[in-house]
Amino acid sequence: MSNEPRFLVVDGYLKKSRDELAAGGAEVAGDLYGAMLKKASPGSSFDIIYPCDAVSVLPSGEALSGYDGIAWTGCSLTVFDDIPEVRAQIEFARACFKGGIPAFGSCWAAQIAVVVAGGACAANPKGREMGIARKITLTPEGRAHPLYEGKSDVFDAFISHDDVITTLPGGAVRLSGNAFSHVQSVSVDFNGGTFWGLQYHPEYDLHEMARLTWCRIDKMIGLGFFPNREAGEAHVDMLEALSKDPDNKDIAWRLGIDDDVMDQEFRQTETRNWIKHLVLPTMAERR
Repeated sequence: MSNEPRFLVVDGYLKKSRDELAAGGAEVAGDLYGAMLKKASPGSSFDIIYPCDAVSVLPSGEALSGYDGIAWTGCSLTVFDDIPEVRAQIEFARACFKGGIPAFGSCWAAQIAVVVAGGACAANPKGREMGIARKITLTPEGRAHPLYEGKSDVFDAFISHDDVITTLPGGAVRLSGNAFSHVQSVSVDFNGGTFWGLQYHPEYDLHEMARLTWCRIDKMIGLGFFPNREAGEAHVDMLEALSKDPDNKDIAWRLGIDDDVMDQEFRQTETRNWIKHLVLPTMAERR
């Protein structure tokens, strides 16, 4: 048995949505997450599943227990919609909790963890939070939590979501928030398992945010982020230019971007802490 973690990455996107992202030059979410996990734990391995695909077989029993951590990507679905693709992921998250396997993830991940444990989510009345979540602030509980070891009390992060957590269930602790979304991260203990979820996206970088923005330009025009496609494409071009030349202070200043999102080590602090403080200790206990 390997001493290095074996992860299961749950890519919650529909096949159609994955294809749309790939066509726009964006990395598929599951691959992004796998790369982040390998960066955080170089000797680790991972498998990716796509629970929205009709042909997907979700692991259970001994197959599921063979994983040391479950990592959930974002998703373009809405967790409170009663459709088969959502129900399948809720039931799988329930099985992961019951199996006692440490879980972690972004955006959709935090929402699905809360809903499975008995909480609730809804469309954010403030609208869409897109691009960079500003001034995410740790709660006192977040400051003391191992997820944020080595993290600043206040920071920015890449983000893209319409829905927010509105009700925390028993066993859940709000770890951070900002003016746009009251819950930006949460720890959920439920039915023997623990899930650390972020509303924001540590797996993104400037290039991926540029490609995601490109894929969402039409939607963002409709929401008032850009007056027209030309403005949206100009914004994408600036993101790409800064990605290629991180020392370009002119673009960084115009975009209001600093090391909170530019520095990969800082941006992915939470991922490393999840592995260090939850995955590895759980592995030691189980083995």
